[in-house]
Amino acid sequence: MPKLRLPIPFGAAALAVAFALLLPHAAAQAQENDTLAKIKASGAITFGYRESSFGFSYLDGNLKPVGYSIEICNRIVEAVKTELKLPAVEIKYQAVTSANRIPLVQNGTVDIECGSTTNLVERQKQVAFSPDIFRYNVRMLVKADSGIRSIADLQGKTVATTTGTTSFRLLREADKGRNLEVNNLGGKDHSDSFLLVESGRAQAFVLDDILLAGQIANARNPKDFIITGESLRTENQSLMLRKDDPAFKALVDRVVSGMMKSGEMEKLYNKWFMSPIPPKGININYPLNAETKEAFANPSSKGI
Repeated sequence: MPKLRLPIPFGAAALAVAFALLLPHAAAQAQENDTLAKIKASGAITFGYRESSFGFSYLDGNLKPVGYSIEICNRIVEAVKTELKLPAVEIKYQAVTSANRIPLVQNGTVDIECGSTTNLVERQKQVAFSPDIFRYNVRMLVKADSGIRSIADLQGKTVATTTGTTSFRLLREADKGRNLEVNNLGGKDHSDSFLLVESGRAQAFVLDDILLAGQIANARNPKDFIITGESLRTENQSLMLRKDDPAFKALVDRVVSGMMKSGEMEKLYNKWFMSPIPPKGININYPLNAETKEAFANPSSKGI
């Protein structure tokens, strides 16, 4: 006797078809967020790097990305090789800016951003972060003979900030009702913003003091510039990675925290911020501050 086939109600059939169509998409999405699986399949990882975050992530004389953040990412790759039992992992490089770094991590172009990005709670809605690798104060760079020494002195002046950073917003928040009137001029990267001050188009450049110190150290005439003014905020730099990827974040956190506890991170810090570095053998000469010592003693990626 032939088996009786009962008709599937239209609604149930439509639901089954829709579910079947969604499965490949869900699997693809999971694959996109699984950085370790992506690395294993491709044999490669892509670093996002900055071209002019001197000391952290920048180009040396051979146009190769180098710096403190790059070296930390290199340690992470070694751990990835061990985790995945791979003899080698190819490192590819993708230049990023303050404006495009988050989208390039989100869309999978960059697997880990090895730059100079602030870990903000608001950014954690889009991406994830390693434990803080550096903490610093947001201040301003001016010409030494400008007479500018405080936020109040910026009245009527032009202030350079790098597009995509929080610097100008912090300046506005620090104004606290004094009705400070300033013009904002955006640079495409930190070197471009510094050039605005050097050329006289802007009177101040607001940014993380360590990055400002790197720009001064690399200037033609470093003594012509100073870092001054009140701290607008103490911020924290971290490596940036994709959100909702717990396995990769756990590996990154393990490596970064381990480097801090072993003392390796402080040695790396001294190499890039207290010693001559390529391409010109310049020493940024920025001693380890109390905030960063705290970050090394108690690793955290909670953000601000």
